[in-house]
Amino acid sequence: SGGEQSPCLFQFREDGFLVLEHFFTVEECDSMRNQIQRIIAEMEVPPHCRTEFSTKEEEQLQAQGSSDYFLTSGDKIRFFFEKGVLDERGNFLIPKEKSISKIGHALHAYDPVFKQITHSSKVQELGRKLGLERPVVVQSMYIFKVQPQGLSFVAVTPHQDATFLHTEPLGRVLGFWIALEDATRENGCLWFIPGSHTSGITRRMVRAAPGTSTCVEFVGSEPAYDDSQFIPLPISKGGLILIHGEVVHKSELNSSDSSRHVFTFHVMEAKDTSWSKENWLQPTPELPFPSLYT
Repeated sequence: SGGEQSPCLFQFREDGFLVLEHFFTVEECDSMRNQIQRIIAEMEVPPHCRTEFSTKEEEQLQAQGSSDYFLTSGDKIRFFFEKGVLDERGNFLIPKEKSISKIGHALHAYDPVFKQITHSSKVQELGRKLGLERPVVVQSMYIFKVQPQGLSFVAVTPHQDATFLHTEPLGRVLGFWIALEDATRENGCLWFIPGSHTSGITRRMVRAAPGTSTCVEFVGSEPAYDDSQFIPLPISKGGLILIHGEVVHKSELNSSDSSRHVFTFHVMEAKDTSWSKENWLQPTPELPFPSLYT
């Protein structure tokens, strides 16, 4: 292809994001939602979520345990809960499917349904259209964005994905964000600052030194973004939003009665790229980052 760009690719390079409506079918979306229901039905509550009768020292170890639970989730399927949904014994105060914030970070590798979607021929074809030569999948997440009863679901503050998934050079990480239900302004669709992917990053989340109380720390700071620069991107069920690793985006809290389920995964162009050793997420011997192309 003599270097010519399709209009949509040009748009992606201009804006740092691209909306592709109806990329996945309703059936594909429902198969992911049904599979997640099965996974939740079999879920065990992690021990660090049961904090009853613990001494101060045990609480510190538990916090450490929860940070290990996060840091070592890159090659597993793990559950992350909203605050205040469990009592000290780890029993649910609300229905368990409404208590989970997200499931991560290796659904793409270990679950047959999500693996099939991630490596589907249309995703691979899109990768080729984008000019990706050696794309690898670094992580995946199922995000619920529910409106829990009486609990305040937090908004996702403005951020750049490269803050969390840093590469040298920058510009090698790409998010695939799939709406499994209509994402509306009311239930927390994404908002972007068009063109904000061209000036690098100002903040990084890095692994903290061993023995520190937190597992990760932030270096640098997020600038104050002008709210008026953000535009909302509502999208219907089955739609895909491509997200450049450095574009600034956010989502507001879900003020509706409906959930906003999403499956998202991140891809890195591995050709001539180094993955930061300081990233919280690291490939493991059990799960080196798998190639997107099969």
